[in-house]
Amino acid sequence: MAAGVVDTRLGRRLVLDEIFDLSLYRALRDVAPARMQPIFDALIPIETRHVAFWQRFFGLESLATLDAGRRLKLALLVAVCRLFGAPAIHVVLEAIEVHGVRKYLEVWKRYADGPLGAAVREVLEDEFKHEDMVVTADGGELRVNPEMVRNLFLGLNDGLVEILGAVSGFFAAFNSSVAVVTAGFTVGVAGALSMAAGAYIGAGSEAELRETEDARQRFLGEPVTSEAGQRPLVAAAIVGIGYLVGAVVPVLPVLFGARTVLPTVLTGGTMIVAVSAIVAFISGMNVRRRIVLNVIITGIAVVVTYALGLLTKRLLGVEI
Repeated sequence: MAAGVVDTRLGRRLVLDEIFDLSLYRALRDVAPARMQPIFDALIPIETRHVAFWQRFFGLESLATLDAGRRLKLALLVAVCRLFGAPAIHVVLEAIEVHGVRKYLEVWKRYADGPLGAAVREVLEDEFKHEDMVVTADGGELRVNPEMVRNLFLGLNDGLVEILGAVSGFFAAFNSSVAVVTAGFTVGVAGALSMAAGAYIGAGSEAELRETEDARQRFLGEPVTSEAGQRPLVAAAIVGIGYLVGAVVPVLPVLFGARTVLPTVLTGGTMIVAVSAIVAFISGMNVRRRIVLNVIITGIAVVVTYALGLLTKRLLGVEI
């Protein structure tokens, strides 16, 4: 692929992302509480400079309008922030920052050793230092731990995928919707308890290791640098509740009268796409890649469990 094509694609994506960030900051300022508005008053001029720099850098001064996908994403994020207020705004700002780091490092990798490296370095330092300083400046009481949000949605995602697969197998094996609902809820509750127990043990082990390291540092007179993680009970509750909510979704169509697996697959699949996008966004992952990967995994799970249900019905003669 010619270098010019690479530059054009990278430049177009970068400029549109910068325009998106600027549009988001302007929109969020209007819905943010008064104490958070100075954050956006500081971010907007910084981002305005960056948009202009990248437009000049790639010769894309005429590119000033968001595409349909980014406009939809902007509307969704603003709506969520308007609904949930300061906590959601903090999560969005931190997610934008993580995505920005990945994006800018890609630019640096391409131009670091070239004649434009110095100019790129200057603007990237501005991106990394100034925006991070502004975003993290507000330590308000309503700030939400991104790890907590990730745990909630990861539990939700696991519940969706696992119970969607299970319900598909139950539909193949059983003739009764009551049996499908009963088995689905049973597996869902058992899975939620298992996930909660795993999260509790994991968080507890992490806390013990952190306390041991902190004690070692204090004994040596070194500054304690570790940050407190989630409490085990909180982590267990978040993951377990997220899983249980996700597990309920594939069963709902059956409760409302579905007699085939298709409504369950459509409902669960739609929810999985939405959850995958949210998890990828707040974790700094590639959203499209995460959605495709999760859909493929879910599809495999549905096909395999449905086949196993049919096989079990044939071999064991299940008539429920």
